[in-house]
Amino acid sequence: MSISIKTPEEIEGMRIAGRLGAEVLDYITPFVKPGVTTAELDRLCHEYMVNVQGTTPAPLNYQPPGYPPYPKSVCTSLNDVICHGIPNDKPLKDGDVMNIDVTVITKDGFHGDNSRMFFIGKPSIMAKRLAEVTYECMWLGISKVKPGAYLGDIGHVIQQHAEKNGYSVVREFCGHGIGRVFHEEPQVLHYGKPGTLEKLEPGMIFTIEPMINAGRREIKALPDGWTIKTKDRSLSAQWEHMILVTETGYEVLTMSEGTPPPPAIVLPAAAVPA
Repeated sequence: MSISIKTPEEIEGMRIAGRLGAEVLDYITPFVKPGVTTAELDRLCHEYMVNVQGTTPAPLNYQPPGYPPYPKSVCTSLNDVICHGIPNDKPLKDGDVMNIDVTVITKDGFHGDNSRMFFIGKPSIMAKRLAEVTYECMWLGISKVKPGAYLGDIGHVIQQHAEKNGYSVVREFCGHGIGRVFHEEPQVLHYGKPGTLEKLEPGMIFTIEPMINAGRREIKALPDGWTIKTKDRSLSAQWEHMILVTETGYEVLTMSEGTPPPPAIVLPAAAVPA
C-alpha cells in the first residue's frame, strides 16, 4: 500500500480546499427547512461552488469502477439512508434528519471533503441523540490522530463509543486518503483494534466519517447504484472532517466560520463551558 505524504505546498492547497468545502455547508444551512427539496439544495450548492467559489463539485459524474456516473453535485442522505443519497424532488418534512456531503475541487486540483447532519424542523429525541453520539464518535476518532498512532486506534474508539450507546457501526464504507485524488489510500475504518493497521505519519491527509445506525449495522443498496440504506430501516447518521497528521498531532482542514465546535467529550476539562 502506498500512502501519499503531502508536501508543504500540497498541505496548503488542501487547507484551502477544506475551508471551501466547509463554506458550502455554511452557505446551504439556512436553506435546509421543511418544504424545500433536496434537488433544490443540490442546485444551490452547485451554483455556489461554480459561480461564487470557482470550485468544481467532485461528486458530479463521478464514476468509480462498477458504478454508474453520480448524477448530482452533493449527496443528501435522509433518515434511514446511510450514505450516497441522490437529491430528488421530494420536499423535506418536519422531523426529517439528513446528512449533506460536499466535496469541492479547487482550481489547483485539491479536494475538500466534509459532511454535516441537519435537522429539518424539530427532530425526534432519538434522531437528535443519534446525531450527537455520531458527532462524538467522529471527534473521538480525530482525537487519536498523531504521529506514531495507528489507524486501528481511530476505529476502536469510534466503535467503542457507538456500541456503548447502543448503536452500530457501518462496516462497508469508511474514511479515505485524499488530495489531488478524491479517494486514495489509506482506508480509514470506523471499527477495529488499537495498535493495528497503518502507522500514522506527518503529512498524511484522510477523512474520518463514521456512519452510525440506531439499529443493526446491515445495509441495503438501492437499484440506482448509489443509495445505501439501513436494512432494518432504522435511522442512520454521519459526520465527516478531513484531517492532516501534523508533527505533534492533528489539524482539522474542513473548518469554517459555521463549523460546529468540538463536543465536550474531547475537550480538556478547563475548556468545557460552565
